[in-house]
Amino acid sequence: MVCLCDLLGSGDALMARSASALERLFARSGQEPVIGVYVPGRVEFLGKHTDYAGGRSLLMTVNRGFRLVAAPRQDKTLRVVADGNEKDAQEFRYGQMPAHEPGHWVNYVATVARRVERNFSARADLRGADIAFASDLPIAAGMSSSSALMVATFLAISATNRLDRTPDYRRQITSPVELAEYLGCVENGQSFGPLTGEAGVGTFGGSEDHTSMLCCKAGMLSQFSFAPANFEREIAFPRQAELVIASSGVHAVKTGPAMELYNRASIRARRACQAYDRATGADCRHLREIAARVGPEGLLEALEAIRRGAEPADGELDLPGRFEQFFREDQQIIPAVGDALAAGQIERIGELVDASHAGAARGLQNQVPQTNFLQKSARELGALAASYFGAGFGGSVWAMVEKDRAEAFADEWRQTYTRQFPEDAQRSEFFSSRPGRPAELLQD
Repeated sequence: MVCLCDLLGSGDALMARSASALERLFARSGQEPVIGVYVPGRVEFLGKHTDYAGGRSLLMTVNRGFRLVAAPRQDKTLRVVADGNEKDAQEFRYGQMPAHEPGHWVNYVATVARRVERNFSARADLRGADIAFASDLPIAAGMSSSSALMVATFLAISATNRLDRTPDYRRQITSPVELAEYLGCVENGQSFGPLTGEAGVGTFGGSEDHTSMLCCKAGMLSQFSFAPANFEREIAFPRQAELVIASSGVHAVKTGPAMELYNRASIRARRACQAYDRATGADCRHLREIAARVGPEGLLEALEAIRRGAEPADGELDLPGRFEQFFREDQQIIPAVGDALAAGQIERIGELVDASHAGAARGLQNQVPQTNFLQKSARELGALAASYFGAGFGGSVWAMVEKDRAEAFADEWRQTYTRQFPEDAQRSEFFSSRPGRPAELLQD
């Protein structure tokens, strides 16, 4: 049994901070049984807006993330506090959505609780919990902090109520990959088999983030394809290398107009698929099925069909450009980079990753000057490879460098960025990571 006192004395400073907040703000005693959760952020090494289109991604977690501590209650109330800030403690019951400002963290926590109530309350007498969490992830920086919070919340609620023992859970969720798919549906509001949908958080994404957090392994790059999610291979991260990650200081938020921009890439993928089906009579569900239908040499054929099938309303969406970005990323770049890394030929990946970044700038139309500068300057400073990752419209860039020069590289990269974008640099953060461990649950 894990008691609050165990986590209060944890060597993990953020876990101890969360435990202390639970004890102090919710009057919990040190001997009470609790649940501890760790969920890391993720780096999409490659796979730019591919998952919801059925494509593949090359993924890893970082060595930062959320630490959450939950103490079960006897009623159906959830009391939640972030980073010990008692002025921002939230209280609500299953099924409720507290009033909040756009982008507030309670939207993600309450969305999970609402979906749990919808999907599992018929077979489980849901108990609430007092919850405290803290994180060292940069917010809105492309490392999926919002998804990590949702995963952590679900793991805590699930453990509190032993949802994995309910018939509905056991029939539909039989592996970490399936749990990740379910949580992707929780976030985007879709149903997962008979586990019916509920309003998500407003983004039209897939399950890549959740799969990374639950299924990736320390020291490895993990390749998955999606819709449905399937593990393809693991590749050892080069021993001589490290990622230096630069959050640009331009927040890649997913609310208001920014959410519309993020969702536009998903809408364009769906409309490109519809255009192809109109032109060919096919019944492709997503872009990966078009790619499979035309084969590795069929890019031009697919682009022509999409042009023929496009409607007047599609004119400004550049549907061929969206498919070309997907095809090159999914069918060409990711396999080639994975093969090179698996063969220990790290020197071969730089130009391929450059093409991935440039293809996203053209085909996804989601880059900002800051992320383009960070990618370009990293390469000029000698990075083996560099690319933006995440939703775009801000966020972060990774640079792979020799491990023994990671610290010096990060300092020089930061200085270069500060000279070019001094205001954004004040909000930026530069740190190093190798692939970290997946989510962990501490309980009795």
